[in-house]
Amino acid sequence: MSSYRILLVHNRYRNYGGEDAVFDAEAELLRQQGNEVETYIRDNQDIHQPLAAASEALWSHRTVKEIDALAATFKPNLIHVHNTFPLISPSIFWAAEKNKIPIIQTLHNYRLICPQAMLLRNGQICEDCVGGFAWKGILRKCYRDSAAQTAAVAGSVGLHGMLGTYSNKVTRFIATDEFCREKFIEGGLPSEKIQVKPHFVPKAEVSASHRKGGIFVGRLSKEKGISVLSDALKIQEAPLRVVGSGPDESLLRNIPGVELLGFLSRKEIYSQLASAAWLVAPSISYETFGLSIVEAFACGTPAIVSRIGALKSLIEDGVTGLLVEPGNPRDLSEKIQWAQNHPAEMARMGKAAHEKYVAKYTPEKNYERLKEIYENVLSK
Repeated sequence: MSSYRILLVHNRYRNYGGEDAVFDAEAELLRQQGNEVETYIRDNQDIHQPLAAASEALWSHRTVKEIDALAATFKPNLIHVHNTFPLISPSIFWAAEKNKIPIIQTLHNYRLICPQAMLLRNGQICEDCVGGFAWKGILRKCYRDSAAQTAAVAGSVGLHGMLGTYSNKVTRFIATDEFCREKFIEGGLPSEKIQVKPHFVPKAEVSASHRKGGIFVGRLSKEKGISVLSDALKIQEAPLRVVGSGPDESLLRNIPGVELLGFLSRKEIYSQLASAAWLVAPSISYETFGLSIVEAFACGTPAIVSRIGALKSLIEDGVTGLLVEPGNPRDLSEKIQWAQNHPAEMARMGKAAHEKYVAKYTPEKNYERLKEIYENVLSK
């Protein structure tokens, strides 16, 4: 089959983030490749009664009714889910089976094995709930510092785990990296149903200009290692542009050499990346993918990245960037200073980074892999 009718499904977050961007980019890519695409979207901006949302997280009658209607009118070849929490709920997988439509879910975060979704607690990796019911997560109030809200998340995942929703109703899962795939297998998802496909970013339409200093792109929050970055820059000053906002923004204010740029469009981000000598991504969590790293690669910019989770597989140390010990400000400071003192070596790494982007992370390469997964699902 050369083209498909695809129903893309996503529960949007209150604040636009990486998962929303991936969903939008993938929808546009599928349309550009000649597929007929319909979307089913719920939005967390519409949550006004938390108790009602908690109930829907277990089972959404609205989702079942509306998916039934779309199955009858749009008649999709397959359904591709990005996020179901909380308004869409796992009931969509039952609706798909009832209508005999294969269904795929991209695993953007770790919510199926961790109620907090990041495998992070008190700034440290935590895997206490992986492979079992999240009692500890509830007691520790891991989701939004609320036992009730954590229980709602854990209850939904636990209930549908017992019902076999994930193991029996989902046709395929897509993990963005082999590390993530292994984590989900540890958490109980069937290995034969998880395939790997990284995300992609558009090609850079800006040419590389004179490069100077570093850049950080992303949410300014604990899991992104902002406190580590702040401490590293206090050890040794370095010029750094910061794109993004978040609760830890104050940690980077008033540090010499740091310029806070706030939220920028992708075109503006690409322009900033093309004029930077290096990107820094000091995450302390098991991120499922490093979108900003691949954006840097698209602009020929090498990256200084924590040796952790899926991020470490994006970087070949000394070839496409530098790896640092997660949570270690001194190591990060030393690597930043090395990058500052060796511009020719960093420029060489930037060329290698761009070559890796062309080989693995362009829209065309991504569509080839996505089409392969779709065809595999439809053939069965």
